[in-house]
Amino acid sequence: MSLLQMLARIENVFQSTELVALSIDEGIEGYRKEALNIAAASSRKLGVEHQVLSFKSLFGHTIDEIAVASQKKGQFSVCAYCGILRRKALNVAAKKAHASVLATAHNLDDETQSILMSLMRGNVKLLGKKSQRIDGFVRRIKPLCLIPEREIVLYAYLKHIPFQSVPCPYANTSLRNEVRQFLDVVDERHPGMKFNLASAINRLQLVEPIESLGLKVCQSCGEPSAGSLCRSCQVLQDMELSG
Repeated sequence: MSLLQMLARIENVFQSTELVALSIDEGIEGYRKEALNIAAASSRKLGVEHQVLSFKSLFGHTIDEIAVASQKKGQFSVCAYCGILRRKALNVAAKKAHASVLATAHNLDDETQSILMSLMRGNVKLLGKKSQRIDGFVRRIKPLCLIPEREIVLYAYLKHIPFQSVPCPYANTSLRNEVRQFLDVVDERHPGMKFNLASAINRLQLVEPIESLGLKVCQSCGEPSAGSLCRSCQVLQDMELSG
């Protein structure tokens, strides 16, 4: 909501641009409805078009349904699956809106959490990734990626931006939640550590050029993919929810 307000103010100066607010409805009972109502009301107040794309319409299943299938397989953290599906949903929603750029409100805390999680999983291809123009993907930018979460919260309070009161019921099961707690403790005791981590990864630039990854087209959904199936379709297939 903070980023939307900032972009709306910028758009008022540059009349040649058009701003559209996108929301993804994962289908989390008792959680997502409040956020969608806030997004719709804020968009109306700013005079910005608001579009919603649901997991149910795109994948045929809600995240609640995927969580049940995940638990039956003995996998109790649904956040990783949700993240994969949300990334695809955002790209599909942006293309449907005919957007040239997709701006997300990832902040410094989000970025450093992702960095540490990638290191812990040994996935160096995600480190230092730069915004690039790739066929099949709407270009993404993160205007708030070097702003601490606390400062964005303060901005939202000062601007009277409404907050979602209900936390995601799956958040406590995620690796990200544990990494978040660790980084918060370290940064409180040693201020500036989050900035240092983000800066170090940007300087390293470990990521392999996108062109050399050999992107293909997913045989199931037609979206860009590194293999015959994109990660989203793999998730649904693993959960026996595809088709």
